[in-house]
Amino acid sequence: MNEEQKHSMLIHFNDGSKKLLEFSAPVADNDANLAVRLKEALDASHLIVEADGALIVIPVGSIKYLECFPAPKKLPAYAIKGASFKD
Repeated sequence: MNEEQKHSMLIHFNDGSKKLLEFSAPVADNDANLAVRLKEALDASHLIVEADGALIVIPVGSIKYLECFPAPKKLPAYAIKGASFKD
């Protein structure tokens, strides 16, 4: 039986609005497929989400940035790690 881990993604839209997604994912899938999933997400023109029984299609052009929690342990080599935002 695969253990599930809680995740959240905060989508910041270009118009200043935000949307929080909460979901579970099998722990075994988290880091193993990260590089492939990240590449697919960066190449896609839409973010596709199934939420509350509905299919949600969000054009990537309307997204300013994403915050994903928790950060995966394995990140692409070009990622800046251990950073903090200072306002």
